[in-house]
Amino acid sequence: MQVWSHNYNPFDNLWLSAFVALIPIIFFFIALAGFRLKGHVAGALTMMVSIAVAVIAFGMPVNKAFMSAIHGFLYGLWPISWIIISTVFLYKLSVKSGKFEVIRHSILSITNDMRLQVLLISFSFGAFLEGAAGFGTPVAICAAILVGLGFKPLYAAALCLIANTAPVAYGALGVPILVAGQVTGLSAFEIGAMTGRQLPILSLLVPFLLIFILDGFKGIKEVWPAAIVAGISFGLAQYITANFIGPELPNITASFTGIVSLIILCRFWTPKNIMTPEGKVAAKDYVVSLTKPSLSVTAQFHAWSPFLLLTLMVTLWSTDFFKELISSMNFVLNLPSLTDSIYRVAPLVNENTLIDIVFKFNPIGETGTAILISALVSMFILRVSILDAIKAYIDTLKELQFAVLSIGMVLGFAFVMNYSGMSGTLALILASTGIFFPFFSPFLGWLGVFLTGSDTTSNALFGSLQASTANQLGLDPVLMNAANTSGGGSGKMISPQSIAIACAATGLVGRESELFRFTLKYSLFFATLFGILTMLQSYVFTWMLI
Repeated sequence: MQVWSHNYNPFDNLWLSAFVALIPIIFFFIALAGFRLKGHVAGALTMMVSIAVAVIAFGMPVNKAFMSAIHGFLYGLWPISWIIISTVFLYKLSVKSGKFEVIRHSILSITNDMRLQVLLISFSFGAFLEGAAGFGTPVAICAAILVGLGFKPLYAAALCLIANTAPVAYGALGVPILVAGQVTGLSAFEIGAMTGRQLPILSLLVPFLLIFILDGFKGIKEVWPAAIVAGISFGLAQYITANFIGPELPNITASFTGIVSLIILCRFWTPKNIMTPEGKVAAKDYVVSLTKPSLSVTAQFHAWSPFLLLTLMVTLWSTDFFKELISSMNFVLNLPSLTDSIYRVAPLVNENTLIDIVFKFNPIGETGTAILISALVSMFILRVSILDAIKAYIDTLKELQFAVLSIGMVLGFAFVMNYSGMSGTLALILASTGIFFPFFSPFLGWLGVFLTGSDTTSNALFGSLQASTANQLGLDPVLMNAANTSGGGSGKMISPQSIAIACAATGLVGRESELFRFTLKYSLFFATLFGILTMLQSYVFTWMLI
C-alpha cells in the first residue's frame, strides 16, 4: 500500500500554503452565506473543491483524497445521522400520541413567557442533554420543543445552537477534556479546571444574548432578573464542579442548578409583560385570560417519560461499564488506500505519527441506537400503534433525506481537509503568531470544531500543537488547551454538521444558508471574546493560572 506523509508547506511559504488551504472553507462560506445554496449542494461542491486542492496543491494521492471524502460521508451516515433520525423519530412519536401537548402545557405552567422558556429549555435543559448525550442531541430535542411552544423555526434553531455554546467544552461526561489530557499528557483535571475559569464568563453572557436575540434591549430590561439567575447559577456550578470535582460533571450540575433556580424564580416573580407567540401582553391581563388544562403530576410524568428514558439510556450507553460490556460487538473496517497509510509529521506532532483511520461500526453501542430503543419503548408508553410508528419513521426518513445528504457531504469535505494536512497548515499559521498566540489559540479550537463538528475531535487534532507551541513561547500549555476547547464551543453553532441537525429538527431543511448567516456573527463574537480572555490570562491575570 502506498504510504504518504503530510506536507504542510507545499509552496515553501507558510502564508501562501495557508491561503490555499483556506480555499475550500472560503468557498463553503461564500456558497452558504453569499449564494445561499442549499446545504447538500454547498457541501457537495465544497467537497469537490477540497479534493481538487488536496490533490493539486498538497500532493495527496487521488485515491486517498477520494477515499477520505467517502470515509467522511460514511461517518456522516453512521453515527451522526443515525442519532438525528432516532431523535426526530422519538419526537414525532410524542407529537403523534398527543403527549407533546401535555409537555407544552407543563412548560407553560412554569412560565408563559417565551424569553424565560428559552432560558429553561435551550440553555439549561439543553446543557443537561449535552452533558448526558452530546452529538447534536440537545439541539435537535430542544429546538423541536421550542417549535412546539410556538417559536419560529429559524429562531428556535438559532437560539438552541447559540445556547449550546456554554456546555460544549465539557461535552458528554467530560469526554473533550479527557481526550485533551490523553493527547497532550497534561492533567485532564487541570485542563477542565482552567476551562472552568473561562466558560463561566460566557455562561453569564449567553442568557442575556438569547433574550436580546428574541426581544432586543427592551426584553433584557424586562427579564434581566431571570438572565442573572440563569447565568450566575449555571456559571457558578460550572466553576465549582470543574475546579473541585472534575471535568465529567460540570454540565450536569450546572444544568440542574440552572433549571431549579429558574423554576424557583418563576414561582415568586413574573415579568411585567408576557411575551407570547402572538405578541406581548400585560402579565395581569394574561393571567386573567389564560385558560389551560389542570395537569396532574402523573400526566406530566407520562408525557415527559420518553425524554427521561432517552436521558437514562444515553447516560447508560456513555458509561465505561456498558462500553466494555459490548466491546466484543465492535466492527472495525479497514479503508482501502487510507488505513495505515497517512502520517502526520512535525511540527504538528513531535514525531511522525500514523493516523488511525478505520471505519468503526457497532450497531448496539452507538448513541443513536440508545435513542431508537428509547423510541421503541416509548411506543408502548405513549400507546402509539405499530402502524402509526412505522408511518412516523417513514415520514422522518423522508423529511431528513436532504439533511443526511448535507451532513455526509460536509463531513466528506472536513475529512479531506484533515487527512490531506490542510487543517494542519492552518493550525501552524495560527501557531506562528508569537506573543499573540494566546488570542488565536481559541480560534484554533473554533476551526477544529467547524471542520469536524466535535470539540472532542478538535482537541484530539490540535491539542498537541497547542501544548508544544505554548512550551516554545513560554506560555501555559494547560491554558492553551483550555482555550482550544472553550473556543471550540463557539465554533459549534456554525459547524455544518450542527446546522444540518438544527435544520432537520425544525423543518428548515434546504434553508441551511439562512441559519448559517444568522449564527456566524455570534460565533465570531464568542471566539474573539475567548481570544481576549486568554490573552489577559496569559499576560495580565496570571493569578488565574495558579
